[in-house]
Amino acid sequence: MINKKPERMFEPDQPAAAENRTSELRETYDDRLNHILAVATTLIAQSGYERASMRAVAKEAGISLAGIYHYFDSKEKMLFLIQFRTFNSLLGNLREKLHGVEEPVEQLRVMVRAHVCYFAANMPALKVCSHELESLAGPAYEQTRLIRRQYYELSRDIVTRVLDVHAPDCAIDRHVATMALFGMLNWLYRWYNPAKDRSPAGLANQIIEMFLNGVLGPKVEEDRVERAAS
Repeated sequence: MINKKPERMFEPDQPAAAENRTSELRETYDDRLNHILAVATTLIAQSGYERASMRAVAKEAGISLAGIYHYFDSKEKMLFLIQFRTFNSLLGNLREKLHGVEEPVEQLRVMVRAHVCYFAANMPALKVCSHELESLAGPAYEQTRLIRRQYYELSRDIVTRVLDVHAPDCAIDRHVATMALFGMLNWLYRWYNPAKDRSPAGLANQIIEMFLNGVLGPKVEEDRVERAAS
């Protein structure tokens, strides 16, 4: 079972040294946990979930196998935390960036840029999340599926508003349009190299324009831009 962070052990009126020690323990625990998860994410992305053993993760992380089990009681718990953390970060980041943005197309731009920029910095996580949901089972699967669903629904709401506002007579299925957008976004790990290709922001902008031209048509998008500028 995933161990919890060290709890607060002293009341606020205890000596500052005790408070500092508790903070150091938390930071040490979190740093090690993050390191293990980063290594595990890379190994699973490279080898697949079945082949990436706990022993291999421990060796690559420079931690004893017993040390790995101090944080996780199974490889599935490790995979669960990788996926849950990823989608929790995506969802929280998107909600924050959407705050105060009302125009649907601008919301779409925010969503695509946030997604591309996040995964440009976390490409192994994109591959793991794209391939390994079905490797989870039981509560781990359900919790991961639910937070993924929340991210999908927020994104679908944005796509729906874009179509409802700017192409109300469009017969495009909103679910199909959303999944087609995710198809472009989640296949990046197969070909995109942030160090060699265009910048994440530049890539996001091109994906946005291709998607908008596809669902709205160039003329509709041109009219929208003109209205926004006037």
